[in-house]
Amino acid sequence: MKPLSPSFPAIVVRSGRDHKTWAVLLAAAVVTLVAMPYVAHTGTTSSFVMFFVLLIMASMWNLLAGFGGMVSIGQQAYVGIGAYSVLAFANMGVQPFLALPLAALTCAVFAIPTSWLAFRLRGDYFAVGTWVIAEVYRLIVIRFADLGGASGKSLPGLRGLDPVFRGALVYWVALALAVLTILGCYLLLRGRTGLALTAVRDDDETAAKANGVDVTRSKRLVYLVSAAGCGAAGGLLIIDALSVQPEAIFSVQWSAYMIFIVIVGGIGYLEGPLIGAIVFFVLQQLLAGYGSWYLIILGLIGAAAAIWLPHGIWGKITEKTGVQLFPVTYRLKLSEPTVRPPAESVRK
Repeated sequence: MKPLSPSFPAIVVRSGRDHKTWAVLLAAAVVTLVAMPYVAHTGTTSSFVMFFVLLIMASMWNLLAGFGGMVSIGQQAYVGIGAYSVLAFANMGVQPFLALPLAALTCAVFAIPTSWLAFRLRGDYFAVGTWVIAEVYRLIVIRFADLGGASGKSLPGLRGLDPVFRGALVYWVALALAVLTILGCYLLLRGRTGLALTAVRDDDETAAKANGVDVTRSKRLVYLVSAAGCGAAGGLLIIDALSVQPEAIFSVQWSAYMIFIVIVGGIGYLEGPLIGAIVFFVLQQLLAGYGSWYLIILGLIGAAAAIWLPHGIWGKITEKTGVQLFPVTYRLKLSEPTVRPPAESVRK
């Protein structure tokens, strides 16, 4: 890319050599994770399934709030719809793993009319409104006796599989969905939608509209993608547990986990959910035996991160080092001046 002008020797770039190095390291990490079911205990792979599910959810919430500016505390609505969609398709004879993409699509369809209602709200009203919408969906689901009503229901279609093979298959599907989620967010934010969301986040909606940005279209697209991703995560949960219960799958704790992971990891960075999910996973393993103190400690850590690390762990890392695993923003890089000095000065 050429410099901006002869008198301003700088070029606009997105990635550099360090980005390619990190890409190779991340690819190696994914290959290592693929081989884990062959070398690790079933309990370990089961724990990693939950890690991948939380990573997917947090990435979707970060896309929604960190890039789209829509702070939702009701994404558990689509976690629940995704899980019950897998159950409904399985009741119709569809293999549960094949029902996963159908569940994600179902959540995106439900999100279309939901967005028309939710987008009428702004700020705190939007956050509370999404929570109310999630509760409405829960109350609707428990009305259907075929889906187990208020007591829930077991998932058919997987009981005959060998437990070890089923566990490995769930692990691989969860890993694949986590990788696709991160890559999908990366490609989405590097395109025109990413530029539009950056304009809305860094300026405001009015200024973005004045510059020709279709704000509503960009925000609705992000909302639908986030709903589909959370639906896929919910489908993974029911396939892993082989049963679903409405109070648990529609619980607001899922949104609480998403918010904690993103705040600690770094909101507005694609790397944030990955770092936050690792921190959350480690804390979950270390504090599992502390009972109710577990949630109290998590709350204190989240509050401390919000106060002293407003941009999260990855925000502090990239501020100090400039490292970007997934560069989606533009930055200036100094280049050599393109204007040659006059011939007289060269002879002198």
